[in-house]
Amino acid sequence: MIIAFDILLVVTSLLLIVMVLLHKGRGGGMSDMFGGGVSSGLGGSSVAEKNLDRITVGVAVIWFACVVALGLLLKIS
Repeated sequence: MIIAFDILLVVTSLLLIVMVLLHKGRGGGMSDMFGGGVSSGLGGSSVAEKNLDRITVGVAVIWFACVVALGLLLKIS
């Protein structure tokens, strides 16, 4: 069980790194490389940026749950 949470923690950590780098920052960020820079600034953030936000929050919640679960499992054993 601990090994499964370790693997899930590593995978979600790598996904979080990639997703944070894909976000649009003040200067455009790496999301411009993948077509994220063509959205206009009039309507706020684009649909792709909103979906990226939702996915990033979901992965962060899974990452946090893995950290808590591993802490509890290691405390017990």
